[in-house]
Amino acid sequence: MTNKYDAIVIGAGHNGLTNAAYLAKAGLKVLVLEKNEYIGGAAVSRELHDGWLYSNCSYVCTLLRQSIHRDLNLSRHGLMIIPIEGNTAFGPDGQYFAEYPDPAMTYREIKRHSPRDASAMFRYEADLTRFAKLIRFFLLRTPPDPTSFKPRDIKELIYMGTKFMEMGEENIYEFMRFLTMSAGDFLDEYFESDLLKASLATASIIGTALGVYSPGTAYVLLHHVMGDVDGSLGTWGLARGGMGAISNAIAGSLKEFGGDIQTCAEVDELLVRDNTTYGVRLAGGEEVYADIVVSNLDPKRTFTRIVNKNDISPELRKKAENFKIRGSSGKLNIALTGKPSFPSFPDDNLLQKGSFMFVDSLESMERAYDDWKHKRWSRTPFVEMTQSSCFDPTLAAPGNYFVSCFIQYCPADVEGGWTEAKRAEFADSVINRISHYSPNFKDLIAHVEVRTPYEIENEVGLTEGNIFQGELTLDQLMFNRPFPGFAQYRGPIKGMYMCGSGTHPGGGVSSACGANSAREILIDLKRNKIDGQDVVPKEHEDA
Repeated sequence: MTNKYDAIVIGAGHNGLTNAAYLAKAGLKVLVLEKNEYIGGAAVSRELHDGWLYSNCSYVCTLLRQSIHRDLNLSRHGLMIIPIEGNTAFGPDGQYFAEYPDPAMTYREIKRHSPRDASAMFRYEADLTRFAKLIRFFLLRTPPDPTSFKPRDIKELIYMGTKFMEMGEENIYEFMRFLTMSAGDFLDEYFESDLLKASLATASIIGTALGVYSPGTAYVLLHHVMGDVDGSLGTWGLARGGMGAISNAIAGSLKEFGGDIQTCAEVDELLVRDNTTYGVRLAGGEEVYADIVVSNLDPKRTFTRIVNKNDISPELRKKAENFKIRGSSGKLNIALTGKPSFPSFPDDNLLQKGSFMFVDSLESMERAYDDWKHKRWSRTPFVEMTQSSCFDPTLAAPGNYFVSCFIQYCPADVEGGWTEAKRAEFADSVINRISHYSPNFKDLIAHVEVRTPYEIENEVGLTEGNIFQGELTLDQLMFNRPFPGFAQYRGPIKGMYMCGSGTHPGGGVSSACGANSAREILIDLKRNKIDGQDVVPKEHEDA
């Protein structure tokens, strides 16, 4: 590894790799530094049990921007996204609600629970889609500074205002109201079935330290429907080969453009002289130099760990310390020696190979949040179990299965601290929850990986295990993300930038944060054009 580059990116998560790939595409000599021996951050595939490939952090994909997929030639580097078909929410007393690939079948399923809700679903989906399409216009655009009089910021504010006005007066009122509502209150306005409302509300709390009746959670519903797979809005998919296939494909693109990646290279400190960065110091003491340094770490970790407190103002450090990044999610990755059976429907039913949610009701989900507030994991947790190997045979040998279980709520710090005994108890609570609906589940278990927020933070580097690098609340969105005055990816030190999910537009495997940051860097360097075309284009009008 040479010690002089045009740009250094700290962290080989998908956003850091995307940022580096675009910079390398523009002709910069780029190095990505990663503390682990593998790349990908939370978007990884690892063989943690012989014969099974785990997506052991992030596990599904929908937000990856198609323009980035095309720009970086990710298909050529092996990336294939497979749609997930079939989703079932289990409630108490053997009840279940199923979502099918065929809208007509889903309509009949909702009608089985409530004819009124079957009709209301059309209105609900239309309203949510209208809001999601508006937000999609801004995912690959830099938030304007509302206090600035720069022509670029004024132009962006006008663009934003134009898009809002296109919604019409009535819809603007509804959208502003929607942003401040709780998911529970929003869903109560459409539906009467407890199980249906609970199944829809799950998207509002995943990775969020709030309850279904907390104000502002309705917005998070959008974050989980604004993506697409092959143009199908709101569809969820799996990366063939696990989520690491996304990171590997971006890394392949980076290397194609001449970029370098160095693993086992933890950054200890940003090097600063006269309020200008000139490189980084590694944990082993080695220094690597560059005029541009980009942090893919979360904002709290960036400004309280790798930036010396003497190089930033006390006010900014205080903002970083107060940045909301509470951990609330856990994961179980489970290797199975056979197919779990769910007696609620026939063995040949499409739903047997789909994903499952164990939810009960909005009330039980709110009580689970109460457990989290008191530093306890929920005894009746919301669990989303994705049978990844049913759609991707590369994850397990024939006859074997891999399932990824996402759990809400799980605190970063339990009373007395996390111990092996508590991890085992936490795992048992999840496995027992699933086994209540799948009697043969326990007998099929070959291996279980338990990941509380503690493990996620210490291995991946996500503070408190927060999967979004910062909560998606109104005070931490758009020009407030991560902090007012620093939402355009530039740090307070000349030559320093941010590109992680703690910046706009937020968490999820979208690569938008990395791409947006790269555009700002190249604009500053006056290198965002190749043959008259933008290296990193803004979101297209057909978003």
